[in-house]
Amino acid sequence: MQKRGKTNGKKTNGAGNSSFPLNLDRNHLPEPPWEFPNAHIEMYATESTPDFPPNKQAPKGSPNILLVLLDDVGFGWPSVNGGLVRMPTAERLAKRGLFYNQFHTTALCSPTRAAMLTGRNHHSVATGVIAEMATGYPGYCGIIPKSCATFAELLKQSGYTCSWFGKNHNVPDNQTSAAGPFDNWPTNQGFDYFYGFISGETDQFYPSLIRNTDPVQPPKRPEEGYQLTRDLADECVGWIRKQKAIAPERPFMAYFSTGAAHAPHQPPLDWRGRNKGRFDMGWDKYREIVHKNQIKAGIIPKGSKLTPRPKQIPSWASQPKEHQKLFAVQAENYADFLEHADYEVGRVVDAIEAMGEGDNTLIVYIIGDNGSSAEGSLVGTPNEIMSLNGRQPSMEEAIGFMDKWGMPGTSPHYAVGWALAGDTPFQWTKQVASHFGGTRNSMIVSWPDRIKDKGKVRSQFHHCIDVMPTIMEVVGIKEPKEVNGYIQRPIEGTSFAYTFDAKNADAPTTHTVQYFEMLGNRAIYSNGWIACCRHGRLPWETSGSASWDNDKWELYNLEEDFTQATDLAKKEPAKLRELQDLFMAEAAKYNVLPLDDSFAERLDVTLRPSFFAGRDVITFYPGMTRLPEGSGPKLVGVPFRMKAPIEIPKTGAEGVIFALGGDAAGWCLFLWEGKLRFHYNFFGIRRYDVVSPEKLSPGKHVVEIEFTPDSKKPGAPANIVMSIEGKKVAKGRIDEQVPQRCGTECMDVGMDSVSPVCTDYEDKGVFPFTGRIDSVTFTFGSSKQPTGMERLKLATRMD
Repeated sequence: MQKRGKTNGKKTNGAGNSSFPLNLDRNHLPEPPWEFPNAHIEMYATESTPDFPPNKQAPKGSPNILLVLLDDVGFGWPSVNGGLVRMPTAERLAKRGLFYNQFHTTALCSPTRAAMLTGRNHHSVATGVIAEMATGYPGYCGIIPKSCATFAELLKQSGYTCSWFGKNHNVPDNQTSAAGPFDNWPTNQGFDYFYGFISGETDQFYPSLIRNTDPVQPPKRPEEGYQLTRDLADECVGWIRKQKAIAPERPFMAYFSTGAAHAPHQPPLDWRGRNKGRFDMGWDKYREIVHKNQIKAGIIPKGSKLTPRPKQIPSWASQPKEHQKLFAVQAENYADFLEHADYEVGRVVDAIEAMGEGDNTLIVYIIGDNGSSAEGSLVGTPNEIMSLNGRQPSMEEAIGFMDKWGMPGTSPHYAVGWALAGDTPFQWTKQVASHFGGTRNSMIVSWPDRIKDKGKVRSQFHHCIDVMPTIMEVVGIKEPKEVNGYIQRPIEGTSFAYTFDAKNADAPTTHTVQYFEMLGNRAIYSNGWIACCRHGRLPWETSGSASWDNDKWELYNLEEDFTQATDLAKKEPAKLRELQDLFMAEAAKYNVLPLDDSFAERLDVTLRPSFFAGRDVITFYPGMTRLPEGSGPKLVGVPFRMKAPIEIPKTGAEGVIFALGGDAAGWCLFLWEGKLRFHYNFFGIRRYDVVSPEKLSPGKHVVEIEFTPDSKKPGAPANIVMSIEGKKVAKGRIDEQVPQRCGTECMDVGMDSVSPVCTDYEDKGVFPFTGRIDSVTFTFGSSKQPTGMERLKLATRMD
């Protein structure tokens, strides 16, 4: 009879933690199938000895992990950094842990997140820009390679349970629909559970929520107290409690990734006004105050200079009083938003402590995935989606929204002057990877069981690619050679776990070389020096390109110049040349080339492969809802005819037949007071309606909309013709179209999910159609859904 070989099944892992069964091959994941080493098999079960496969167990003493990542928060905002935005959760975690003042990101959202998740540079994982701007090059296609497994994948296969709450900006833009593919969604990257949104931003009151891979509606409305960060904290706390109730010995990893404080800046309605009057000093004085606070608190070294305001950004004193009033409101609203995010992080931390898990929970609190955003224009914008489309607001347009700034129906972002203030003491902002205003973010690490040197500052140079190897070291996970059948690219980050010990407080950094590149802005750090080049296009200029011939490199000795204030390029030309050559070597090594500084031009959905490309007729049916714009057909800036056979009951009907977008921008066709109505929302700034003169009678009808732009140029005017039963009944004209896309929402048949395109039905929920819809067909004729190259040529013609 068969007898399996016996073994005690024990060995010690690389970190000295408790043991794993011998059959766990640490270099190849997943582990081989259980071989029943202690089973004794005879003819009958009564004569045999079983050896049931055990539950996977993490190394003994493995900590729970809470990884917090806030969005678009510069170094100069948080109170823990010396800023004026009150963040008590960050402060108390810093007091019981460590504060890192030389931690770095990539200067933009998706790239930082991809790098952090995988421990590889952002171009190595094909995320040189945000997902919506992906192009067909190895460093930019937006598809994280299978050769770069996430830390969640390794934790899961080492006995952890892993979850993700909030923002995911790493699913390829053209793979976000119900048709998938789902390879790059969180639940196929090591996360057992996901609740959040898949895009660069979402409305905080009407978010585009996803649970695992299924779209869901928010549980409440804003007037009932709903706001996204609050919802995420509820979900995160609930999940942690559930895991510990069922499997108390199994460690968890919770990744809490808020949409705050990225635009739209929308604090909960009951948090509004808490910062009224606190920013009347303006952005220039704010920088002076915060710089002094930072030096006094030891956040930055004594003698660190406050970098001058760039000439391209106006002074506070030069602004008229009426404009200053608007600007103050913008900062107050942002502070309300960010303070609330920190409060919700605190609720998650409190829940962990209440369960008795606080001491053995490693908390990594990263305050921002890049520097403060300058994408709101020089005057701020009531609609950031408009700015990202390359269309900036006028001061008159912005002031018109002052009294409802941050309320439902607005998608606001502050002026560039506040972005610079929020990056105090550094130069520049988000997008600008050449300077620390774009890449320097604070990080706090708390782990009471391990970190005894509490309340101290660590100044070693580290980067977001260092998070994964740090987690691996503290858990005791050896770097695998193969994961799920894919040979792994070596991890490119270095662990910062050595800094947890007091004896290493002043130890030299282990991260000695790091390149930076974003939208043509580039830099290279090496052993205390940094050479950098800010490319010509300004971060608030969200369309167009600049000449590469005018690029100028700078050089800084960071050992003596913490803030990049004294350019040594002319004094040290040999050192500059050395670092420029090193940048090119790193760029070639990590797929940085080709450099590309375009922005809004790359947002066009047809630049990427699509299930809809080349089709001249597309038919949708009732039930087709929450199709993201990035994965759907191009319905902005192209001519089309939309045809919908419908039936109205004897009692009449109302509701949406088809909708694209939401309150940020979009268009919809619906029945209103018995009449057919086409509504076009141009970023909430202007709205257009075409309405049938008569009510539609009960019975069957065929309704049509013909949409004809004047030209192929993005944003060109367009004509609309409405027909019923083939007869033209109304027409209208749109003076200015949405140039590229309506935002981060979706298209729906039979309702308007997420936020409302038209404010007239905002109190009616999703406003479902109460008649019957047979289908909705789009005909593109000779202008079928365009190919990527055709759209790229058109996009680059934007003014």
